[in-house]
Amino acid sequence: MADANAIEDTPELRARWGNFAWTAENAEKAKTIRARYPEGRQQSCTIPYLDLAQRQVGAETDTQGWLPIPVIEFVAKELDLAVIRVLEVATFYTMFNLHPVGKYHVQVCGTTPCWLRGSDDVFAACKNRGMAKGKTTPDGLFTLTEVECMGNCASAPMVQINDDNYEDLDYDRTVAILDALANGQQPKAGTQEPGRHTVEPVGGPTTLKEMVKANHDYRGEW
Repeated sequence: MADANAIEDTPELRARWGNFAWTAENAEKAKTIRARYPEGRQQSCTIPYLDLAQRQVGAETDTQGWLPIPVIEFVAKELDLAVIRVLEVATFYTMFNLHPVGKYHVQVCGTTPCWLRGSDDVFAACKNRGMAKGKTTPDGLFTLTEVECMGNCASAPMVQINDDNYEDLDYDRTVAILDALANGQQPKAGTQEPGRHTVEPVGGPTTLKEMVKANHDYRGEW
């Protein structure tokens, strides 16, 4: 199950983030986002504005980013919305972090398809690297979160780390990805199964084989 904790609102947080404002670059991005929607429909900007704000916080803290309450209030003010309307969105989508996270936010799917395919081994690899669910490692590098299905069932088990998905995992493949990230490298995203491109059958297609390299009309054969 995805974890949920109380949202903190402390004087320290307000001292750090109370004067949050767009950077010059993000102000231009926000203007572009706003222009996509008709006048009076600024509420439609809520998700992209929150994402932009989270990424700015991440850039300032060298983490994957999160949304302190003052930053959520800033977004509400930018869009002339009640804070509760923006908070409803931020608390609904797990793409938004409501607590500080590490440089790499490791989100492991623990639902049935991934569990049947070995997500316990993925969690074991994370644990042996010093991670605990809902916690950030002392060096600030990794935060581990168990999440609900992220739609990669055909290439389970999988993990999302920041903006990338890593699929077809086992213990050793997970360790290799975590080690690469810890060493400042960028491992290959997507399936980790050699020879597999996306989610086609391992070893090649078993049906519609004539469609692999060229369009083929099967109607005469059927």
